[in-house]
Amino acid sequence: MGGTHGSTAKAAGSALCLLSLAGCAVGPDFEAVQAPTGAGYSPRPILETVSASSPGGAPQRLRNGAGVPGGWWTWFRSRQIDAFVSESLRNHPDLAAAQAALRQAREAVAADTAGFFPSASGDGSLTREQASAASTGINAPASLYTLYNVSAPVSFTPDIFGGRARAVEADAANAEYERYELEATYLSLTANVVTAAINDASLAAQIQVTQDLIGSQREQVRLLENRFALGAVSEADVLSQKAQLATTLATLPPLEKSRAIGRDELLAYLGRFPNQDRGEAVALDSLTLPRSLPVSLPSALVRQRPDIGAAESQWRQANANVGVATANMLPQLTLSASYGSAALSASTLFNAQTTAWSMASSLTTPIFDAGALFHTKEERVAALDQARARYQSTVLSAFQNVADSLQSLKADAALLNAEGYAEKVSAQSLTITQSQFNAGASNTLNVLNAEQTLLNARIGRVKAQAARLADTVALFQSLGGGWWNRSDESPQSRPAPMTPEALFPPLAALSQSQAHPNR
Repeated sequence: MGGTHGSTAKAAGSALCLLSLAGCAVGPDFEAVQAPTGAGYSPRPILETVSASSPGGAPQRLRNGAGVPGGWWTWFRSRQIDAFVSESLRNHPDLAAAQAALRQAREAVAADTAGFFPSASGDGSLTREQASAASTGINAPASLYTLYNVSAPVSFTPDIFGGRARAVEADAANAEYERYELEATYLSLTANVVTAAINDASLAAQIQVTQDLIGSQREQVRLLENRFALGAVSEADVLSQKAQLATTLATLPPLEKSRAIGRDELLAYLGRFPNQDRGEAVALDSLTLPRSLPVSLPSALVRQRPDIGAAESQWRQANANVGVATANMLPQLTLSASYGSAALSASTLFNAQTTAWSMASSLTTPIFDAGALFHTKEERVAALDQARARYQSTVLSAFQNVADSLQSLKADAALLNAEGYAEKVSAQSLTITQSQFNAGASNTLNVLNAEQTLLNARIGRVKAQAARLADTVALFQSLGGGWWNRSDESPQSRPAPMTPEALFPPLAALSQSQAHPNR
């Protein structure tokens, strides 16, 4: 599996090294999650779908254990879809937000890891004061003097029981959660873009089918009106055909409305406003249906799905939080030292007579808190149980998603085969019925029924053709989208590098003032 942990892994590694020197971490150790045994996608393997003679009716072969490509959308062989995906990845703010969230989590790891090291600060003061000798019982004039005081206190709290190590472990788990959330955002965005483009192509094809039939029905009205003028048909026949035309016309606005709403959705995925539609579209018949599809092994699915990875990270974080709460119930040792000088003149600072230093240690332990720390730990234990159950639920849902996608591929292939045959037969039936009507061997009602049947069959075939493409997208998405075969992280997701300014805050403040002299 790919995906770089970057500074998160380094920080966590440093924390664990320091922990091994300081002592043992209290609380439960997280055990790596094993793949579920005996899990599968269907009672019987689905190896291949049926074929159909209509467009998009090629059979699809399912290859168990094959790898999922990182750029799975290129398998549709559409430059326009590739362009849509590239534009959405550049512009959509959800992706930028996920990158920033990952960086935030990694910075939190780095910040908390600093707690394993001593902290030092610098104190300096210049005091001009007058002291009365009366307070010492001496009758003498008050003394006026200037006191120079410089010191550098240092403090360190050893992580004896591993509470800080557990806190860093929880931070690292949260960073992993945000990394999986980034992958999920990337996967969801690309799948939504491709699905929206396919839906737009489907609605465009349905509109075209309807418009073609409207043109045919208008021609039929014209012919009937001519025949009515010659007395060959009744006015009822003409009105029936006009009513059929009106019915077909009424189906057009809902299709146009659905397409307009779908295009607004597609534009939003691309990071555009609704008025920025440039008319780019994908033709349904131009899309290539992938003939060979990968199906990950059940044992690999739990490592490929971003939502499962995110759930496991939350489980790991909850596990570490139990250790933090346990450590808070135990004594805390703090070591401190200070070195400095207090003098009556700057020139005598740090002389032997003016040097001052101290070393101290303190031990703090809870004695009575009315059960607050205990119940806080039990709250974390309950949260751990919840995270474990949510992980198991996520795994079940993941297997269900893959199973649903496979069944949909199988069923929609059979549906396209049936719809394609229905369209072919309906077209033949309409041709024969119109010939019989023109010859006076059939009535208008038969023609109207044949026209409506053909319209329904063509619309059904278009929908089934688009459904096969959308189901293919759903399969790639349910298998994790191949994120481990590409790099989805940008520089915006990485923490700031460790520099002298990062180690010593005064240097950072100085560099900021030099960069912004007017502040």
